[in-house]
Amino acid sequence: MEFGIYTFAENTPVDGKTLPPQQRLENLMEEAELADQAGLDIYAVGEHHREEYVSSSPAVILAAAVQRTRNIRLSSAVTVLGSEDPVRVHQQFATLDLLSKGRAEIILGRGSFTESFPLFGCDLRDYDELFAENLDLLLELRENTVVKWKGKHRASIDGRGVWPRPMQDKIPVWIAVGGTPQSAYRAGALGIPMAIAIIGGFPEQFKPLADLHKRGAMEAGHDELPISINSHGFIADSSQKARDIAFPAFKNTMDRIGRERGWPPMSRQQFDASTNLKGANVVGSPQEVIDKILYQHEIFGHGRFLLQMSVGSVPHKDMMRSIELFATEVAPAVRREVGEVENSL
Repeated sequence: MEFGIYTFAENTPVDGKTLPPQQRLENLMEEAELADQAGLDIYAVGEHHREEYVSSSPAVILAAAVQRTRNIRLSSAVTVLGSEDPVRVHQQFATLDLLSKGRAEIILGRGSFTESFPLFGCDLRDYDELFAENLDLLLELRENTVVKWKGKHRASIDGRGVWPRPMQDKIPVWIAVGGTPQSAYRAGALGIPMAIAIIGGFPEQFKPLADLHKRGAMEAGHDELPISINSHGFIADSSQKARDIAFPAFKNTMDRIGRERGWPPMSRQQFDASTNLKGANVVGSPQEVIDKILYQHEIFGHGRFLLQMSVGSVPHKDMMRSIELFATEVAPAVRREVGEVENSL
């Protein structure tokens, strides 16, 4: 089973102070370096175009992380493909793949925030069409160096070469799904692994998405495809400490989004309830997190788990400790348990 962390490089106040952006990015490099040295499999950076994030250019951040890492796979999480040019996406990640000697990956998504669409001149009314069309072109670029392609929203390409080519035969591509059944089925039908973002509700509610993905793959003649579970969470030496550190950051972020979308403020009681075994937030001691991942594995049988530990900013030393515990205590225990179960079948 693969384990990794993902981030949007949040830069919100901690104890009333917000870090200078350059310091937040330096902290990010230290987090990536630790994740690599401690043995995690994936380090992923998502795309946002808002004041409270410093990750509008994930490929640039990941390229910087190349120099601080040796083995960990470097991925976006997610690339908002509907408002991106697929040619530039492929070129950027092919370049990252060369720099990292074959460690690049792309996780694609439609985007839960929409700032990038007007920013780059895209019409939100074409939200679904743009993603589908750009995905079609990106997959074509993975297959062929010289591309002949015609679309509706982007200028056609008439036999043009797209370089550089990656070190890997094809850059791995995943599609992240938040809750849209059509997206899950489409990913399976296209033969693309799927990441399920479980950031609210209860994990078992998302099982139909995994089933649709599997059905889409089967009906299109593909072998069974990998599934990743991507969750919000945080780990500390004790459950109380984990919740005490994580709650202010979670509340800051969720209340801000809630004001935009009409959600009520998050209470400590609601937060604590979301961290129990069957809740969405993977927050607690190493053993609690181990139990929670294994509980979810019984539901999904997934082969990858990614954790977003920075849902709002937490003190850097606490973030580093969370990464260390995830890599050295949680991941080995879950791998061992899952391996024992699979070997017994």
